[in-house]
Amino acid sequence: MRVERALNKVPGVQSASVNLATESARIVYAGDAGMEARLRRAVRDAGYLPRTAEQAEAAQQISPWAGFAPVGWGLALSTPLLLPMVFGFFDPHGGWMLPAWLQFVLATPVQFGLGARFYRAGWHALKARTGNMDLLVAIGTTAGWGLSVWLWLTAAPDTMPHVYFEASAVVVTLVLLGKWLEARAKRQATTAIRALQALRPETAHLLRREGEVDVPVAEILVGDRLVVRPGERIPVDGRVLEGQSQVDESLLTGEPLPVSKEADALLTGGAVNGEGRLVMQVQAVGAETALARIIRLVEDAQAVKAPVQRLVDQVSAVFVPVVLVIALATLLAWLALGLPAETALLRAVAVLVIACPCALGLATPAAIMAGTGAAARQGILIKDAEALEVAHKVDVVAFDKTGTLTIGRPQLTRCEAADGGDARPWLAVAASLQSGSEHPLAAAVRAAAKEQGLVPQETANMQAVPGRGSQGDVAGRLVLLGSVRWMEALGVDLGPLAGLAGSLQAQGATLSYLAEHQGDGHVLRALFAFTDEPKPTAAAAIAELRRRGIRPVMISGDNRGAAVAMARRLGLRPEDGEVLAEVLPGDKAAQVRRLQEGGHTVAMVGDGVNDAPALAAADVGVAMGQGTDVAMQAAGITLMRGDPALVAAALGLSHRTVMKIRQNLFWAFAYNVAGIPLAALGYLNPVVAGAAMALSSVSVMANALLLTRRAGS
Repeated sequence: MRVERALNKVPGVQSASVNLATESARIVYAGDAGMEARLRRAVRDAGYLPRTAEQAEAAQQISPWAGFAPVGWGLALSTPLLLPMVFGFFDPHGGWMLPAWLQFVLATPVQFGLGARFYRAGWHALKARTGNMDLLVAIGTTAGWGLSVWLWLTAAPDTMPHVYFEASAVVVTLVLLGKWLEARAKRQATTAIRALQALRPETAHLLRREGEVDVPVAEILVGDRLVVRPGERIPVDGRVLEGQSQVDESLLTGEPLPVSKEADALLTGGAVNGEGRLVMQVQAVGAETALARIIRLVEDAQAVKAPVQRLVDQVSAVFVPVVLVIALATLLAWLALGLPAETALLRAVAVLVIACPCALGLATPAAIMAGTGAAARQGILIKDAEALEVAHKVDVVAFDKTGTLTIGRPQLTRCEAADGGDARPWLAVAASLQSGSEHPLAAAVRAAAKEQGLVPQETANMQAVPGRGSQGDVAGRLVLLGSVRWMEALGVDLGPLAGLAGSLQAQGATLSYLAEHQGDGHVLRALFAFTDEPKPTAAAAIAELRRRGIRPVMISGDNRGAAVAMARRLGLRPEDGEVLAEVLPGDKAAQVRRLQEGGHTVAMVGDGVNDAPALAAADVGVAMGQGTDVAMQAAGITLMRGDPALVAAALGLSHRTVMKIRQNLFWAFAYNVAGIPLAALGYLNPVVAGAAMALSSVSVMANALLLTRRAGS
């Protein structure tokens, strides 16, 4: 908020939006050549370090343990202060407390060395006429440290004063630990996008008059002609000029089947070319490619701040000056009433000590840490706090079909001979023909033949026909196996199996036909039907959501008949609008927004890159763990086992975590609301105030840890 406000004050800036996940700012401005320098200065004046994109990218490549050294030093210096206090509870007269001078030596480097960042951030907040958690930490810990020094220096000789060095040092250390965990999470959050960007090749084969020339992808222009060799990744978006091939677009679509590409077909950067050589014409480069647009959508989706944290920040902005005013008023009031200066100061410091923000600072992260830990044990990875806070309000869950509710691997479910006889011989012929193919449907045929104990026959002259099927000589017969479109083009009479084919298609099956070349034509021999089976737990998962009062919806690109057939197997109700069929990949986000416009809080469950915009558009994105990295990057929640049953578990855990956050915030504020007046009136001395402060933190942590006891409910 502070950075955005500083940037928006720069003349010429139209809008500024800070992305917390990527630690970047997107600024729309009109200005001269010095505008960038003024923007950098505004960021620096707001208390933050401006970095170039290259510097930020380099910072993301460092070790996961980078920056832990201050935390380690804090733990090393604070533990000797904390352990004697803990042991002292069990044996008050055991002499466990360290001498005050030794506590001072241990606590001071933590307070002013390791805690210097809080003073700097707090000072910048004061200059910006606002308050934040850093300012609260600085004031609270300084009050505890300053009071301890004063009590130590004013204590009678040979006495052991009660000091608060351990409180200030431990609070600084814990907050540093939280900051380090946050920075580490941010680095991990951008790993998937960086890996996705790395999938794009660095060079491309530019086709010129003198032949192929390798050039960097950054130098490719719209309109250039490129060569994509077999097995290579497509460098940029474009269309096919020459050649035929099968292209694996699972990176972008989540679909397992390679897509046939021939002249005029569109190619997307990042997809993997199959066995054919393609010549393509470039249509989009750089930031305009489909992959780059998806990455931008995901980054934008991460910029939203957690609602509860915004509330805490707003309260903190008021809380700080209010506490300072109360402490000052307490001091002046008791002095005016004739109380000794020492007593008046103790009561003012008691106000600051009991208002120490450790409980307020721990309230939300403690519940989130416990909730995410419990979720991880169930195979649920929760990426950010906002997903936890919003998921408990979800009343509609939209599922992508392929790979989410279904297995994502086609299986041969029906094999019928055209003459009505035994189809096993024709299955053996088909398996022989497909013996060298890597196509998923070919693998399904071979698996079915192997399951039935069929032995492959002698095969020769096998040839793949891109986008149509394959043909070859099997045991002296010229046979063809392929799509209905190919069979119709060859003039094959499909009449004998037309009725069965229509019925199978209505049930959502994908069909292939086996024909034999005879004379001047072809004779239909068999029909093969392939289906993608639902996941074993999918139907139960949908039933559980319905039991919780959550409406399930399936979004599919299949034809209406196939989608309805699968929906009924899963227990969905097409008649109630729970099936959205024939939805193009780019329209999934629009369907999610349409559900939101109906007043629903929507969770989207998907696994492919094509699901990423819908995951970002939904109130809560849920990615399947076996899906693509960018889908998991777009989602706030990832199901590591790819089990639909975990969706209901994640929503239930969200509800319990949000309840713990609210309870913790209530107790954190309750201690201050009750304790500050008592301290100001003199009913609490600093010792009791310090104990109340510690108790507030303990109660918040203990309440949060209750989440781990009901991890599976």
